[in-house]
Amino acid sequence: MTESDFRATPGLSDATMTIGRVAVPIDDTLHHLMVTSEDAAAVAALPAGSALLIVQRGGAGGERFLLHDDVVLTGRSVKSDIFLDDVTVSRKHAEFRRVGENYSVRDVGSLNGTYVNKERIGDEALLRSGDEVQIGKFRMSYQASPASG
Repeated sequence: MTESDFRATPGLSDATMTIGRVAVPIDDTLHHLMVTSEDAAAVAALPAGSALLIVQRGGAGGERFLLHDDVVLTGRSVKSDIFLDDVTVSRKHAEFRRVGENYSVRDVGSLNGTYVNKERIGDEALLRSGDEVQIGKFRMSYQASPASG
């Protein structure tokens, strides 16, 4: 590698140097949550009081996690109900709690925070179908059972 490979790249405000080639920042405003017809069928078949988290970005896209218990722990610990294997996720990151026939998400002291619709939650946020939940690098679509009302 030559010294020129480590120069600052003009015009990219969040890039300070390049190694070999320029990486263009991703424009997150273009990202929309996608629910496939298979996902929609799975959501339609959910019993009342349950929900699905569908991974949109990070990890294995399309992976689904069922929420059906009163409390579902999420984190990088193998003891978590939802195991998210990445260093951006704390061992004990967040928990989903049943609230009536829906769920809320609560951050349990994670380092990187928990986000709903790209806003960091304070303590807890009530979820609605279609909300984006971000835990570390994982972005998931929350889909409540239509039978929940």
